[in-house]
Amino acid sequence: MTLLVGGFESHVLFDSGASNCFITPERAEKSGIRSSAGESAGMVKVAGGGFLSTLGRARGVEIEIAGQSMPADLVISPVELYDVILGMDWLSHYRVHLDCYRGRVVFERDAGRLVYQGVRPTSGSIVISAIQAEQLLERGCEAYLATISMSESGAGVVMGDIEVVQDFEDVFQSLKGLPPSRSDPFTIELEPGTAPISKTPYRMAPAELAELKKQIEDLLSKGGLNRVTVKNRYPLPRIDELLDQLRGATWFSKIDLASGYHQIPIDEADVRKTAFRTRYGHFEFVVMPFGLTNAPAAFMRLMNDVFREYLDVFVIIFIDDILVYSRSQEEHATHLRLVLEKLREQKLFAKLSKCSFWQR
Repeated sequence: MTLLVGGFESHVLFDSGASNCFITPERAEKSGIRSSAGESAGMVKVAGGGFLSTLGRARGVEIEIAGQSMPADLVISPVELYDVILGMDWLSHYRVHLDCYRGRVVFERDAGRLVYQGVRPTSGSIVISAIQAEQLLERGCEAYLATISMSESGAGVVMGDIEVVQDFEDVFQSLKGLPPSRSDPFTIELEPGTAPISKTPYRMAPAELAELKKQIEDLLSKGGLNRVTVKNRYPLPRIDELLDQLRGATWFSKIDLASGYHQIPIDEADVRKTAFRTRYGHFEFVVMPFGLTNAPAAFMRLMNDVFREYLDVFVIIFIDDILVYSRSQEEHATHLRLVLEKLREQKLFAKLSKCSFWQR
C-alpha cells in the first residue's frame, strides 16, 4: 500500500510475520528520518535464520492512514522491495486486522472500526542475479535488453521554448528574501500546560562536529516540539481518488514548487517556538521548516485554498506538486495559463528544472 510516512509517500507492507517495523536507509534519508538518540547499530534475525544489519531505530515516526496519525518505531535496515514494513509491534498496538481478500486494513478502535482501502504501489524494479537470469532463459523465458538513459526532468529546458510558460518567467525565479505575508500563516498550537522545551546540546568536540546537522534536525523534529504540538487533522488526498480524476485526459503538465514549505511564513507569535541553539549561536525559523508535524497539512490547506475553483476540474494537488490535466491541446493551454496566473497572484514560485510541461 502507499501511505504517508514521516510526511512522504512510501510503499508500505503490513507484515504479520515481522516482529518489528522497518524502513530502508534510502527512504529514511529522503524523508529526513534519523535514528533516535541512544539507538545504536546492530543485527536482527530474519526468516530463514539469516541476519540483517541495522543502522539504529527512529522512534515515533508518523504514519498517516485515512487522515489519522499512527506513529511507529522504525528500525533502519536495508529491507527489500518495500520502503517500510509495519510488523507485529505496530499491528498489535493498533489492533489491526488484515483483510487480504478485499485488500484492506481494519483497525478495531474504541471510537469505532476504521477501514482503510489501500492503494497498491506499482511494482518496482526487481534485481536478479546473472545465474537466475540464465536459469530463466533455460526454461524458455523471453528476455529483452533495454538501454535506459537517465536525465533530470526539465534540465536544459529553455523557458522561451515552452508555450504559455514563456509568459510567466517571474513565477520560476529563484526565491529571494522572505515570503509575502499570507492570510493564514503557519501556527504552532501547543498542548495545554506545555513548559518551554530545553535540551542540553551535545558537546561540540572536534569528532562530533560532523553531527551538527543531525543534532539540529533532531532538535526540530524529534526534540520535543512535535510531541507537544496539537495535531492538525487536515486531510491529505487519497491517491486512488486523485487518479480517478485523470480519466479521459490526454495532456499533462506537472509543476513542482521551489522549497514549497519555505514559502509559508510562521506566525510571528510562534517563531520563538522553533528556536534551537548551537555553538554557532541561537536561531529561530521565520518560515515553515521541513520536519514539523503539521507542515504537510498546513501546506495542503494553502494549496487547496489557492486552487479551490480548479480542483478536480483540471487540477489535482498533492502537497507541493500540482498536476494540470486536459482533454485537448487547446484546453491545456487555457488550463496551464490559469494555474500559472494563480501562482503569480499568490507569489508562489516553482522550480523549472523539476517541472514537466505538455506531456502526453
